[in-house]
Amino acid sequence: MSDGATKTRPERVGAQRRGPRTGRRLRPGPTAGFAMLPWLLLGLGSFSNLVQGETPNPWFGAIGLLVFNSLYINVVFRAFHPSARHSRGTWGALAGMAVMTFGLGGAYGGSWLLFFPLFGLACGTVLRGRHLVLAGTPLVAAVAVVSAVHDGWGAVTIAYGTVISMLVTAAILALSETVVELRSTRQELARSAVAEERLRFSRDLHDLLGHTLSVIVVKSEAARRLAPRDMDAALAQITDIESVGRQALTEIREAVTGYRDTSLTTELDRARSALTAAGIEPVVRQSGPPPGPRTEALLGWVVREAVTNAVRHSGATRCEITVDGAPEQVRLVIADDGRGVRSGPADDMGTEAGTRTGTGYRGTGLTGLTERLAVAGGSLEAGPGGSPGRGFRVTAVLPVDPTADAPPTGKASPTESERPA
Repeated sequence: MSDGATKTRPERVGAQRRGPRTGRRLRPGPTAGFAMLPWLLLGLGSFSNLVQGETPNPWFGAIGLLVFNSLYINVVFRAFHPSARHSRGTWGALAGMAVMTFGLGGAYGGSWLLFFPLFGLACGTVLRGRHLVLAGTPLVAAVAVVSAVHDGWGAVTIAYGTVISMLVTAAILALSETVVELRSTRQELARSAVAEERLRFSRDLHDLLGHTLSVIVVKSEAARRLAPRDMDAALAQITDIESVGRQALTEIREAVTGYRDTSLTTELDRARSALTAAGIEPVVRQSGPPPGPRTEALLGWVVREAVTNAVRHSGATRCEITVDGAPEQVRLVIADDGRGVRSGPADDMGTEAGTRTGTGYRGTGLTGLTERLAVAGGSLEAGPGGSPGRGFRVTAVLPVDPTADAPPTGKASPTESERPA
């Protein structure tokens, strides 16, 4: 466990490092406020009037121009900072801009009225949605009144410019923020897909190696016990170990390439062999139409996991495996007459040392199988067997896929058979 954590830690650290850098590239920062500065050129007419002495009370106009430009720069830079955009400082700067805009425009008129579109642009960088409508409607009405007093019908142009600058700025920035969120969501979905695939692959390897290694251990113990008195039988067990090992190598290669399918028939044969080697009498019953490839693969995983637990933990003398096919669903029951659920330290594979839940007792393997079957519309339950305090039972139910699991037309369903080893 520690080795796996050590190997994957650099990957997690790298992902964490890449994530923030990507976010900074996508999210507009305070430097984006520089794009709003060229609009201050609208105030050149007012500055020209001050320089040429055409403005009454030039000191008032100069101070107002300086204060307005300072507040404008403050607002547009704070608008691109998420934590400062809706702060009291930003709202206070907007209020100050409103006072200076109406004060200068109302006092001088003419080119000073162009500060109204600039104020509308500043409002568009901060306000969105309902706030934009609530603030924009009275603003445009007030701009139209003040402009009409100084410029008559020219007020239409000033009011229109104020509306357009405010709405277009808000729309462009809102669209930019949406694009940023979509890109961030896409990256998060990609990371989630990778994590889900890693989880699926780890479950595959857990189920595959747990069963195979358990079979190898059981057969090795049998070979050790048989060697002193029956060398031929011991050699047969060793031959089985070699065969299981070679098959495991093949399955691991296929699992890595993503093309591994578990056959229910193959798993039942392996289950008989593993149970027999462990001194447990296997009884296999099959009835109804054969399941389709998808259902067969999922049931094969259940057989593999349940038999592995029975061999490793149950101490049973008999294990019954029943596959009951029906037109609407397939039911698999694996029951043994062992010691049942016992208390003890948690095991990485054991259902008996697993966690007790509302539906039974689940270890890591059965929890993963429950998730797989749930995705396919099925269910899995695990818990004590029929006798109080004795035995353990695993029940898997899967719906029949009408396109994949339907039996061939005109063929009779297999008859029920009981085949004790």
